[in-house]
Amino acid sequence: MKIYVDFDDCLCETGRYFCDLADKLFGSGVPYERMHSFDMDVSFSLSREQFNLMMTEGHKPEALLSLEETPGASTVLNSWLDKGYDVSVITGRPYSAMEPSREWLNRHNLVRVPIYFLNKYGDRWYAQQQSPCCLELEDYYKMPFDYAVEDSPRAFRFFSHLPNLKVLVFDRPWNRETPFPTPNYRRVPTWPEIQTLVK
Repeated sequence: MKIYVDFDDCLCETGRYFCDLADKLFGSGVPYERMHSFDMDVSFSLSREQFNLMMTEGHKPEALLSLEETPGASTVLNSWLDKGYDVSVITGRPYSAMEPSREWLNRHNLVRVPIYFLNKYGDRWYAQQQSPCCLELEDYYKMPFDYAVEDSPRAFRFFSHLPNLKVLVFDRPWNRETPFPTPNYRRVPTWPEIQTLVK
């Protein structure tokens, strides 16, 4: 069993953190449940300069290490690993976030889980590096998966080459109005429910 797991808003509560950060930096006043778009500059009505500042602040090591674990995430991933499942964290974070991201996983008892960095969103602040942790698209498309756990509608395009893939969409405010591309997509609200669906 090969499983793709996204990092932010699947393993940890990144959206909630950035909601608080946007309010702190710019007085956005947008509550988490009203984050209607995955694009945070849209959700918080930020200029490009404000968005870049927020992303810089939010990707500092101390910020990334402070993110709360999504309840049950590490327990479920470790149960899969104990069964011999092949679990990979594939994140759209920039490679500059590698060290704190790896440390976060280690602190949350996910030492055995590999992490890969893939430029999922074409962000201008994303800088690809020559590293075994960085995936080029052609390398990613060679990786087979049976299940994917993802929250971002913008990432769904990375699954179209796998017609039998079962995509478990972690329920977040920004994906609730998104139509799913195929019947293989299913919305799930918690990690315990995800665990029951992966068989």
